Amino acid sequence: MAPGSTPAPKPALQAHDIHKSYGKHPVLRGADLTVASGQLVAVVGENGAGKSTLLKILAGTLPPDRGEVALSGALGYCPQDPVLNAGLTVEQHLRYFAAARRLHGLDRGHELVRLLGFERYEQSVAGELSGGTRQKLNLTLALLHDPDVLLLDEPYQGFDWETYLRFWDLVDDLRTRGKAVVIITHLVFEQDRFDLLADLADGRLTPRTASMEEHHVGA
Repeated sequence: MAPGSTPAPKPALQAHDIHKSYGKHPVLRGADLTVASGQLVAVVGENGAGKSTLLKILAGTLPPDRGEVALSGALGYCPQDPVLNAGLTVEQHLRYFAAARRLHGLDRGHELVRLLGFERYEQSVAGELSGGTRQKLNLTLALLHDPDVLLLDEPYQGFDWETYLRFWDLVDDLRTRGKAVVIITHLVFEQDRFDLLADLADGRLTPRTASMEEHHVGA
């Protein structure tokens, strides 16, 4: 490093040489991923490519067979299948998750509920919610503590068009505030929204900028 130069910022998320097999079936074969603060990254791959497995390893809910994951700051994780208690209301979920995170008040939770447009369901139990509304609650709980790194697995599944657009407004705000966001998906319809696309195939990630492949998906 040259005298007086500023050291490069530490990545918000860094995964190196991630391997994972289920029995004799290898899923990840040395996947690498680096995400900076304020960067929006899509991990793209066919069904069965190992996207959810990778996200679980990044989130720390599944150990890799080999490799390392380093996070800088608080983590938010939104799995593809909402992990909710069918007998608790939306408001109760907010309160329990806020208590678990030792948050003072529910201002952020209520703000997210309004932003995603499901405030009329705050007193409804999760078991009576539609799939799309359950996904809204799933995303709200992942964002409740304002994490520095956010991992989203098919986050807009079941959203109507209005909520889909609200979701992207929310992501734009997160990126502007320096949050690192990784979105797992099998299709990317709006590639210009992302700073980086990473193809997961044969157990490895191949990064490319969104502008390089404007017609890659849906061609």
